[in-house]
Order: sequence, then structure tokens, then C-alpha cells
Amino acid sequence: METNLKSLEEETTKSDFWSDTKYSNEILNKIKSIKGKCVKYRDIENDINTNTEIIDLLKLEYDENLAEELSKNVKKIEKQVNKFEIEVLLSGKFDKNNAIITIHPGAGGTEAQDWVEMLYRMYTRWASKSAYKVEELDYLEGDEAGIKSVTFSVIGENAYGYLKGEIGVHRLVRISPFDSGGRRHTSFASIEVLPEITEDIDLYINPDDIKMDVYRASGAGGQHINKTSSAVRLTHIPTGIVVSCQTQRSQLQNREYAMKMLKSKLMDLKEREHKKEIEDLKGVQMDIAWGSQIRSYVFCPYTMVKDHRTNYEVGNVQGVMDGDLDGFIEAFLKQNSNQEK
Repeated sequence: METNLKSLEEETTKSDFWSDTKYSNEILNKIKSIKGKCVKYRDIENDINTNTEIIDLLKLEYDENLAEELSKNVKKIEKQVNKFEIEVLLSGKFDKNNAIITIHPGAGGTEAQDWVEMLYRMYTRWASKSAYKVEELDYLEGDEAGIKSVTFSVIGENAYGYLKGEIGVHRLVRISPFDSGGRRHTSFASIEVLPEITEDIDLYINPDDIKMDVYRASGAGGQHINKTSSAVRLTHIPTGIVVSCQTQRSQLQNREYAMKMLKSKLMDLKEREHKKEIEDLKGVQMDIAWGSQIRSYVFCPYTMVKDHRTNYEVGNVQGVMDGDLDGFIEAFLKQNSNQEK
């Protein structure tokens, strides 16, 4: 199979039929992805065959060290199969793309803004553990603590596929560090996840439909970024969509990143309108409040994180806040796959 794929890739590269670079790259990327899955499948198959031989040896003569090695190998294969299953599920149109995430606080002032900062930290920790790169695009500090809003990219293969299930309202229950009375508070934050639209996606935006404003960056970035009007805000006049970027060193770079975000939002709007699933870009607009959350993070009076769509839950809240999200991501992808069948 691997040899046939290599031959197909060579023939595709030579073919005049794929002279259009956009389609050529798209086909070659698909071939590369399929080839990668075939290699992983073959590796798992070889590991299973090797351990089958170990089982046959143990049947002939039991050896404690060999049995212990077998036990470790079985656990390793189980993890490999589970991970491979998830990768196979990532077959959506934009699953392979980078992800653009925006987090906004609900009502509650400092409490909600602190919750946004906690979620931002959680996703950056998950990205680091998953060997993804995080690039901050827009950052607005809270008045006293936390973050008013933040937009960032998670860069790497299948980033959007893994994170698309995080879109929605996230609820926090804890003893507030900002309440001198030590009372329990509930805070909410909304998360928007979009795929980064690559150059091979055919999406035309009329330059006359875009209004650009420049201003001084307010976030981190050093002396230069705060003294020049390098931050960029783009408004798509027909839809009213607004995006901004202020974390790059130059106005040109910020505009480039803002255009990526705008394309992603417009493509998402186009996809959703085509499916007639929602009213506008962000879906059925639910209040960032009670009854609309997809996941609850409870620190008090007990510790638990529960996803209300899949009913997957864990008791180690701190582990989740440190980026241990794989269980929630896998549960959502598996449930979503079953619903589509």
C-alpha cells in the first residue's frame, strides 16, 4: 500500500491535469495524510504481532520478566490504538488546520475576567503538552485582574479538529479570591473556535468592503509596540464582523493576521449559512450564563469537571486546569462521530 501511494504521489506531481498549484497541493497533502495513517496502522499491527509471539512463548514456558514486558506493551498499544482512532475521526473539511480561539468573559467583572485568564492558561498548557505552538493575536487586560478578551492561534496539524468541540460557554464554581467574605461565586466565559483559513481556500473579499482602523497597542509587546500605531482593527462592512490584532511588531504584520481571522470568520459564516444550522457566525447565541454551559469546573464544595454534552467527568480539577483535556476532547469527537453515522 505504501509503495502504491508513493507511485501515486509521483504520478500526480508530473500530471498536467494538476497544473493548478492550489489543487495539486491539496491532493498531495491528502496523499501525505493517508500515507501517514497507513504507516501508523502498520506500526500498530507489527507491535500486535510481536506481542502475540510473546504470548505464544509464555504459553510454552512462563517467565515473570517476559510477562511484565507484555503487560507494559499491551498498555502502550492500547494508547496507540486510542490515539489512532481519534486521528481517523478528524476527517472534517478544516480539521487539519490551525485553530483560532477567542475567549470572552460573561457578566461578573473581575471574577469573570479572572476566569478567562484561567482558561487561557489551560489551553496554552494543553497546546504545550500536545506539541502545538501558541501565538497571541489580540489581548485586552482586565481592569483589576484577569483578561477582558484574548484571541490566539494554536498552530499545528489537526489543531482545529481537536479543539472545535471547545466552542461554547464554560462555567466556574469556586470560593472567590476577590471576595473578602470568602463566599462561593459562579463565573462564565464563552469560547469561540475557528479554523485558520489557508491560502488554498477560495474566498474572495472585496477590499472596498473592509474598513481598517489603526491604534496604539495596549497589550504586551515592549516599548516599540506601545509607542506606534501598529495595532489593526478590520471591520467587514456587509456582515459587521470585527477582528483586531495588536501583538505583532508592525502594522503590516498585524493586518496580515487580522485578515486571516476575518477570512476564518467569513468562511465559518458561509459554511453555517449553507447548512442552515444557525442564525449568524457564532451560532445560536446563548447567554454567557446559567443553563447554557457546555462544561462546568467545580472547585467547591466538591471538585469535578463535567462536560454536559458527553457526561464525561473527572475529579482532578487542577489537572484539567493544567491542560489535561484529552479525555474531554476524545469523548466529544467519539460522540460526534456516532451522531453523524
